[in-house]
Amino acid sequence: MDNKNNKTENKKAGFNWYPGHMTKAKRRMQEDIKLVDIILDIRDARAPLSSTNPDLKQMCNNKERVILLNKSDLSDKKVNDAWIEYYASKGIKVICIDARKKNYLKDIRKLIDERSAEKRERDLKRGIKNRQIKVMAAGIPNVGKSTIINTFAGSKRAKTGDKPGVTRGNQWISLGKDILLLDTPGILWPKFDNEKTAMNLCLISSIRDEIADPEDIFRFFYEELSESYPDALKDRYGTILTSSWDEVLRDIAILRNCIKSKGEPDTLRAAMLVIDDFRSGALGNISLERPK
Repeated sequence: MDNKNNKTENKKAGFNWYPGHMTKAKRRMQEDIKLVDIILDIRDARAPLSSTNPDLKQMCNNKERVILLNKSDLSDKKVNDAWIEYYASKGIKVICIDARKKNYLKDIRKLIDERSAEKRERDLKRGIKNRQIKVMAAGIPNVGKSTIINTFAGSKRAKTGDKPGVTRGNQWISLGKDILLLDTPGILWPKFDNEKTAMNLCLISSIRDEIADPEDIFRFFYEELSESYPDALKDRYGTILTSSWDEVLRDIAILRNCIKSKGEPDTLRAAMLVIDDFRSGALGNISLERPK
């Protein structure tokens, strides 16, 4: 697939794309939401706004929601705290988690218990005892839904991967006697109307790497780093943020020996290197969004 052609087409369409399986998954989710009591709204802590599917709020139909900001080990702790305070001011409880670690499970279960208290009380009044609370794990691709479920269940019940779209079918998973959890595929929305959202989703791997040009993503990322984390590239590669983004990218290519056969710096390879280093946390704890 030609990245340059993809970039041109995506810019013309405002990143207007929609994998076919997501249309089917969205219809299925709309039906399944009717069956559940609580929605686990899972987002990427590095980009809580961009990693929020605007369709989800509409589909929730007044269901109780618990927001989990996953991958908080990769994001800026001060910004994490700012997001918690921001949502608290709106009356929304949020937990920042690292889905791979079990020490967060107690907090998640406590929040589920709080949000399901009224439901359990209504059941008791109707003579219904010990009914499992049905919880749906929902979110866009690659925010860590399956990892959370596997950590909860204590075994690999759900498929995981570092590519968007690993979970294609819905799975019901029992988490003990009191919780029945539904894993769902990651669903995006049909069109991204602004570049920032699209680029953030590319950076956190919620959009396939083939969709956008890595050099275009680096240009955007460079601007973000220049404003909020000016020393990140210098600390990692030895370059400094005093030149234009394309000159810095050439410097990184040379410093990391990303060289083409004719001796020219391989800026495409260097851009992919920087993106991968951000995703792994090698550039440090970086947040792409802050509360306004």
